[in-house]
Amino acid sequence: MIDPLSALAIVKSGISAGKQLHSMSKELAGFFDSVDGAKKAHAKKKNSVFASANEEAMATWTQMQNAKVAEEELREFITNTKGYSAYQELLKLRRQIANERREAERLAEIERQEKQELIATILVILMMIVGSIVAVGFFLKAKGFIE
Repeated sequence: MIDPLSALAIVKSGISAGKQLHSMSKELAGFFDSVDGAKKAHAKKKNSVFASANEEAMATWTQMQNAKVAEEELREFITNTKGYSAYQELLKLRRQIANERREAERLAEIERQEKQELIATILVILMMIVGSIVAVGFFLKAKGFIE
């Protein structure tokens, strides 16, 4: 994953070159993914009971701080070049996409659970059928119909 400051430089160069925000979706997505990744990495290390290395903690903290600085620079840059409303539109789109992804993940999890339940149901039915066949076989053998 690219670091937030490098991703910011890519976004800034695109905007400076006259690209519209909506045409830079890949670059902006990369920027926000790197920022979110840095924040998640820091939160994960910070909350981990196994994180014992000060060096690791410092590295994730530095990444998180770089992400904050990069976000602030992007906000200032977009506000100064495209206006405050463009930045607000970007934030709105980011929230909308994040919500859509969370909903898609939730629906995928529900679908996964339903598939697991279906498989479990099929296995139980198959076990009952096999058990019934075995029981009928024992019954027929006990009655002398089968040797």
